[in-house]
Amino acid sequence: MNPATGKVVATVAACEAEDVDLAVRAARCAFESGVWSEMAPADRKRIMLEIAALIRRHADELAVLDSLDVGKLVTEAHGDVEEAALLFQWYGEALDKVYDEVAPSPPNVRATVTHEPVGVVGAVTAWNYPLHNATVKLAPALAAGNSVVLKPAEQSSLSALRLAELCAEAGLPDGVLNVVPGFGETAGKAIGLHPDIDCVGFTGSTEVGKLFLRYAADSNMKRVWLECGGKSPNIVFADCEDLDRAVDYTIGGIFTNAGQVCSAHSRLLVQESIRGGFMARLVERAAAIRPGDPLDPSASLGAIIDERQLRRILDYIEEGKRTARLLCGGKQAWVGGAGCFVEATIFDDVAPDSRLAQEEIFGPVLAVMSFDDEDQAVALANDTIYGLAASVWTGSLGRAHRLARRIRAGTVSVNTVDAVSPQTPFGGYKQSGLGRDYSVHGMHQYMAMKTSWITY
Repeated sequence: MNPATGKVVATVAACEAEDVDLAVRAARCAFESGVWSEMAPADRKRIMLEIAALIRRHADELAVLDSLDVGKLVTEAHGDVEEAALLFQWYGEALDKVYDEVAPSPPNVRATVTHEPVGVVGAVTAWNYPLHNATVKLAPALAAGNSVVLKPAEQSSLSALRLAELCAEAGLPDGVLNVVPGFGETAGKAIGLHPDIDCVGFTGSTEVGKLFLRYAADSNMKRVWLECGGKSPNIVFADCEDLDRAVDYTIGGIFTNAGQVCSAHSRLLVQESIRGGFMARLVERAAAIRPGDPLDPSASLGAIIDERQLRRILDYIEEGKRTARLLCGGKQAWVGGAGCFVEATIFDDVAPDSRLAQEEIFGPVLAVMSFDDEDQAVALANDTIYGLAASVWTGSLGRAHRLARRIRAGTVSVNTVDAVSPQTPFGGYKQSGLGRDYSVHGMHQYMAMKTSWITY
């Protein structure tokens, strides 16, 4: 269903456990044959770069697929497509530059440490960034030489299926990439429990991430890498040197993709001495954001993924109206007769222990709190079960370094919001997950480390 219109877009196969088993067997056969795992790095690189080129060549098509599938702004989807191409390009360029090691050893002995592909990787991805989430797992896993079985979210299978076609067109050998669309409780569970999958990379909720840890324990103790939920704080100090920029990035940090972002900066912490002026600017900007047709380049807020998520967000909003102070938004919106939209919403005077402050809403809802000093700001920032990201606005270099060290989050951005790059690892502390995406670290988690002792 296209959530922006309520109309059927396509019918997609709902794969079951036996389909996953077929895909795993194909992946294992391809891996053991060496057709990809033992291909010369220069040849793997060439195919990875061709995949990146094909993604860019089909950028409009892929962006429209994601927009129709999940109701996201087509302008945002275009950015996701470029990120997907960049990841295939970056890992394609990196794969022949990752070296093994020779350890110090006695005479007539050599001890080497090598990184080898782990084997068959299961990838289970979320609906909020369909193409991008798939690529975040696929690009490093393929660059490392693995075969992959990918299950996209049941709400958003289209761009993953199209990407598989483009990979085949680029020359990726048969069986190396297998896409099994289906439901989490069937196809996803089958991946988690499959005894011949060596590793799972997952993006999604913390609740489902915990299921994959159980699946691993109940099957073959496969390694599991999780990128899960978040409740990221955005901390603005009085010594921030550009409050207008901080307002702009605060807007982007919570209302991009209608707030359906794992690292959404859904908690705003503002120093009390500047709270009044900052909030006035913020509310003025947020009030101008209007939900619109996601295919209209002038729209500024897209749709919510489905009716179930819409009701969940509206329930949080109703609770917020009882426990906090609504500054703007707070209602369901209708676009072209369809109602799977929510206004950009801001609550002030949010209690730190309230559901609004503690739970991941996954929608365009910002919870605002104030603080007096640095210690209080850090305490509020860390007062969560999550630890995916955080942002800090300050003109003090010393404070920037102190908070980057004291905040328990996988990424801390200073004087910007939610900075991310293929060159740097991304992942969480606490219940935001295990392992890291992006960077060479993201490729190493899909590799097995082996020590070899050779005496001669």
